Amino acid sequence: MILKRISLYLLLVLSFGFPAISYANDKVIKLTTLEWPPYASEKLPQQGAAIAIARAAFASMGYELQVDFYPWSRAVAFSQDSDSPYIGYFPEYFSHETEKEFVYSDAFASGPLGFAERKDKSVQWTELEGLTPYRIGVVQGYINSEEFDEMMENKTLKTSSTLNDTANLRKLISGRVDLAVIDKYVMEHLLKTDKNLVTKADEIQFNSRILENKKLYICFNKTAEGYEMAEIFNQGLKKISIQSLNN
Repeated sequence: MILKRISLYLLLVLSFGFPAISYANDKVIKLTTLEWPPYASEKLPQQGAAIAIARAAFASMGYELQVDFYPWSRAVAFSQDSDSPYIGYFPEYFSHETEKEFVYSDAFASGPLGFAERKDKSVQWTELEGLTPYRIGVVQGYINSEEFDEMMENKTLKTSSTLNDTANLRKLISGRVDLAVIDKYVMEHLLKTDKNLVTKADEIQFNSRILENKKLYICFNKTAEGYEMAEIFNQGLKKISIQSLNN
């Protein structure tokens, strides 16, 4: 569960900390990300749980992590631009298509991906084929599950895209879609904090059946530096995991 893993790492990051590190100019790592609380947000302590974990892993290896926030599609595109200062982007789900273009790090957290639904119109399903009568909201550029994305691509499922999770939930509340694909913890956070959703929070819920428990990764550019930084991050992740268990 992501809450257990995140709380373990944040306990280390926020309570124990790391020794002061002096960073050389060539030991600054730049990644792109998006507003996706509680995993990543300019408004949260440590810029969110995913960024706190990544920053701690890099710091344990003597590197400073700097992140810039963009809409998701731009975050991915900027990380691919050879003229940009970015070596990759995160947090990302695994897909074979993305693996062709990026180097995946080891997984550093996970979370349940499923559907938000209106409480007065709960949807019962066992296979995705059973969702063909419904209108499903998705976020543009997001990876969902492999089966879901294949069915979305071939139009077996009726989907409607938005720019972010907040807009997707608003479409659900207004009845423009029947379901909205979302991470459970992202949904819970938005319903508690987003001014456009708080007053409607009691109208929606997370569907009892999840699509998949999705692992989170950093995607690095497929360059010599990208491969090197992926290995450095993986080593750092192991270090902070060991330290957090020992404390």
